[in-house]
Amino acid sequence: FITPNMGWEMLLPIFAAVILGGIGSPYGAMVGGMIIGLSEEISTAFISTAYKPGVAFVIMIAVLLIKPRGLFGVK
Repeated sequence: FITPNMGWEMLLPIFAAVILGGIGSPYGAMVGGMIIGLSEEISTAFISTAYKPGVAFVIMIAVLLIKPRGLFGVK
């Protein structure tokens, strides 16, 4: 069935991937998506799967603190 709440689980990782790659950089968003996806899956070997969405959030915050425009952001 289709419900209004469908897709909310994917919103944070997608947003984190765009921020990680850099706003305005499609290739950066693809690289950011790969980094977020791989780090979420690898993190399940070390922490509980309940914290899997938090991994994307932590990576997004770290990138914003270190490089506010993202990895491939343009000025």
